[in-house]
Order: sequence, then structure tokens, then C-alpha cells
Amino acid sequence: MGASTGMNTPPRLAVDALLDDPKTRIIVCCGAGGVGKTTTAAALGVRAAERGRKVVVLTIDPARRLAQSMGIDSLDNTPRRVKGVGAGDDGELNGGGDGNGGELHAMMLDMKRTFDEIVEAHADGERAQAILANPFYQSLSAGFAGTQEYMAMEKLGQLRAKDDWDLIVVDTPPSRSALDFLDAPKRLGSFLDGRFIRVLMAPAKVGGRAGMKFLNVGMSMMTGTLSKLMGASLLKDVQTFVAAMDTMFGGFRTRADATFRLLQAPGTAFLVVAAPEPDALREAAYFVERLAADRMPLAGLVLNRVHVSGADRLSAERALAAAENLEDGGIVDQESGKAGLRDAAAEAAAPDTEAPETGSPSAGTTEHGTDRHPTDEHGTDRPTTHQDGTDRHTAGTPGAEDGTEDDDSADVDAITAGLLRLHAERMQVIARERRTHDRFTSLHPEVAVAEVAALPGDVHDLAGLRAIGERLATGVPAGA
Repeated sequence: MGASTGMNTPPRLAVDALLDDPKTRIIVCCGAGGVGKTTTAAALGVRAAERGRKVVVLTIDPARRLAQSMGIDSLDNTPRRVKGVGAGDDGELNGGGDGNGGELHAMMLDMKRTFDEIVEAHADGERAQAILANPFYQSLSAGFAGTQEYMAMEKLGQLRAKDDWDLIVVDTPPSRSALDFLDAPKRLGSFLDGRFIRVLMAPAKVGGRAGMKFLNVGMSMMTGTLSKLMGASLLKDVQTFVAAMDTMFGGFRTRADATFRLLQAPGTAFLVVAAPEPDALREAAYFVERLAADRMPLAGLVLNRVHVSGADRLSAERALAAAENLEDGGIVDQESGKAGLRDAAAEAAAPDTEAPETGSPSAGTTEHGTDRHPTDEHGTDRPTTHQDGTDRHTAGTPGAEDGTEDDDSADVDAITAGLLRLHAERMQVIARERRTHDRFTSLHPEVAVAEVAALPGDVHDLAGLRAIGERLATGVPAGA
């Protein structure tokens, strides 16, 4: 499948130029869930490090596939050096790329630990311990709506402030909506610095008998209602939490706003990641529009898991017609206008490299994403042979007396028809993906695109990440 033609042809996303630019300090990979954000972020980190950048990849992926791909037993809230990428401890170059002293570090956000670090950094020892032990705080830090996104922003701000890395790659949370990454920090910051919190803080600020009188008179109706809604015990925990956090609340909103401005600043680049599917590209289009509304710098779209074929000259219609003719009587080579389709079927059977990286099997692949037709260890066509080592395509030549000619011909016809049908299914998938892609580019013709052909299997090591990085840099599917 080649690049789209005509008026819908988008500019090509220059990934290497983006990674090589020293002014690029933050890359944010965002998009709907299940489209390959984590793999994309990791692949960008590997490629940037091997091109000389000192990189840290921050992931918020609970599946922990990033750790497995990078050969790290476990990721936590502290960046860890990835061995085998960039220059080693002895200065020797590892992996591919130009090297030049690049390094790769990776970490996984621990939102509760990040929240704890904020408390410990902004409260004295006794008050910090009271906050950390508070039941409401423990619930808030472990899973309150928006906490993960807020803490991702906090951690990004911390990493940028340290200035230990010249490139930070962020894998955004697997939220129900991709926009939660932008909206949730403001929502949580507003809650922690909002009117409800200030009302609960008021008695502590007044203090003494006046404070008790204020609580009893001014808040009796509200606390009675809240006690019914939240329970008296929870309300007490909230009030104790608020009193202990008194000096910290303003900082939450301030830091959230500061990180939001950092995302808008030059040096930050957003990559919207999508799959060539209607729902994913609708979400991508929505995100593109939202980034523009918030004046955030969009670098382009990464379109993952694109299907291609090395035999796209054979259309789905011709492949199906040929398969039907073979199944009806093996007359395809003799029928007018169909000569040569048996050779085209053999070409269609050549191993594709674009089987899906993950997910359900697509046309022409097994459930593991590998090609169904036989190939040798180098990925080239392996002719089916008899036990005596002869090529099945030449076996049963005219004059054979054992009656195998008809059997062999029937076997070849059945296999060829099956391959033709698989090829037709693949071409239909390709056509459907292209229509979906073209709808997106017609709405957003200015958005640069890098199409990434799917790999034959899951990415589970550095070699797989390097392969993804190469396809990202190429910008169009292999075989296009």
C-alpha cells in the first residue's frame, strides 16, 4: 500500500528530525487506549538514545509491557538505566544508531508514591506523618478520580525541573478519554484549591471558641447534609485531612498550572497515536482539535498497525474470482482474461511483514499474527515438497504412472484458492483502512503523518522496539 494520493496526501512526519532537534525537550504520546502509545513511546526513547540523546521514558501503563520490552525486571517511581541502548559503561556503542553518548532511562509512575513525595516535600515531619496516615488521604492518593493524571503532570514537572535529561518521552495514562490527561489535573487542582476545601478549612483558620461557634452555627446544616452523604466518620477524616494540608493546597493548583504552561511551551511536541480504525481516528481528530484550542504544539499523527501487501497489483475482486474458478474446476489458467492468476496467487502468498502487533488475527495471519503460508527461516517462500524432496509444483508431471498427477494438481488448486481468498481479505482490510485514513486527512490535511506497518508479532524486546523506531522514522509502511 503506498502513500495516499491526490488532495488528501498529508505531509510526512519527520520523526528523526524531531528526535535530533536539541530544542525538543518533551514528547507526549497521547491517544485512545489500545493503539500502541506505550510501544511508540518506548521506541522513540530507544531511537533517540541511539542517536545521541539522554532520554527518560515515563510510562503510566499498568500492563508493564515497557519494562519487559526494555529488559528491566520492574519499573518504579525512580528512573532506571536501560542496558544495551546507547553507549555502555565502557563507552562502547550498543545497538543501532549513531550513539554519541546517548542514554536511555525508564520509569513507571507510582501515583501514590508521587503524592507522598509532594506531602513530604511541603509539610514538616509531624504534619506529613499525620497526612500520610489519614484514611481520606490514603483513598485520595490511591485512586481518586483524576489523581493519576494529576500525578503524571507532577512527575513530568519534577523531571523537567531536575534537568538531568535532554529529552523526556511521556506515555499518557490509559484513560477512558484521551482528553483526561489535559483535563484531570485542572479538575483535581481546582478541587484541592476550591471552595469546598476552603469551607472545610474555615473552622481551623478561625480557631478556638470562635471557630467552634462558626462550625456549629455556620456549617451545621452543611455538615449534617455531608454526614448523611459521606458518613460522619469520612467527614471527620476529610476535615482532619484538610486541617493538616492547610499550607499545601495553593501549591497543587499552582503546580498544575505551571506544568500545563510547560506543555504549551516551545520544546514540547505532542504525538497523537492512533490505529487505522474509525473509533481511534475519531478520538485522534478530537484530540487534534483540542490541542489546537489549548495552543499546544502538535508534531503529528502516528498511525500504528497499518496493513500492507507486497502483491497489491492483484485486487481483491480478481483474487476472489480466481479462487472461485479454481474451486469450481481448476479452469482459471484456461479462462479468457484470467491467464497468469496462478502466478499472481503465488506472489500474493509471499510473506507479509505487516501482521498485527497485537489483537485479533487479521486476514492472512494466524492468531499469533504470523503468516499462514509456509516460509523458510529467512521469510521467503518455501515450496511445498514431497517426502522425496521434489517440488510439489513440478511433481506429477505428464506421463506419471502412479496416478499422482491429478491428486497433486487438486492439492495445488486448493492451496492456491485458499491463498487467493486470504489475499482478497487482506486487500479488503487495506482498502477499509485507507478510507478511514483519508477521512481523517480530509478533515486535518495539515497534520503530518507517520504510518507504521504492524510487525509479525508482539514487541517484547529491544530489537522489536528498534524495528518500530525504524518504521516510525521511515514514515510509511514497509512495502509501500
